[in-house]
Amino acid sequence: MAFNNRGFLAALLLAVAAAELVGNAAAATYVVGDTLGWRVPNNPSDYSNWASRHVFRVGDVLVFNFMTNQHDVAQVTKADFDGCSSTTPILLGNTGPWNFTLNSTGDHYYICTFGGHCGLGQKLAINVTTASSPSPSPTPAPAPSPPIAPTPTPSGSPSPTPAPTPGSPAPSPGMGSPPSPSPGPGANPPPSPGAPGMTPPSEGLTPPSPPAPSSATTLTIGAPVVGFALVAFGLMI
Repeated sequence: MAFNNRGFLAALLLAVAAAELVGNAAAATYVVGDTLGWRVPNNPSDYSNWASRHVFRVGDVLVFNFMTNQHDVAQVTKADFDGCSSTTPILLGNTGPWNFTLNSTGDHYYICTFGGHCGLGQKLAINVTTASSPSPSPTPAPAPSPPIAPTPTPSGSPSPTPAPTPGSPAPSPGMGSPPSPSPGPGANPPPSPGAPGMTPPSEGLTPPSPPAPSSATTLTIGAPVVGFALVAFGLMI
């Protein structure tokens, strides 16, 4: 049981320390009047102009820079602020520099209680808002989906004619009929009409009769017949 109590206490202390660290990290520190410090201003509106340039939140710190025994700072009500009265201050700081931690929202009023300083403009009124909370992380936008390409529709165009096979020559115009053979060497060209020494045939002439058989042909046909007659005659004897 003691071990559990110690663990719980340690966890509680860690949580408080973490919350304090977060609060300190978010808090801002403002030096009242910046380089002017906390003194009688040259212009009565200097401190109101300075306050209008800042946004004050709960947890922020105001730093009043002044010389001790020459100035002080008192937090007062609005009525005492308007009348420069310091009879009933809420808080009083008489040692410079003095820090005030803003622990509540609303209007806060500060004056210097040294004689006549408040009437000369050494006074400050600010408005305190709630402490800023960490902004939530932006939700990433969904990635846009890519556009869907339309499905191509088959067209009714005819199929392309296949290209001719490499190596086979394409037919050229005028090659429908085979080329006429060239006359070989030594061949006599056909006689052309009108050549010298050639008499054109006369119209209406009877074609020449076939030549009579030569004696060689007669002898070739008659020899077997004579032989056969001799053999027949010998048999008859």
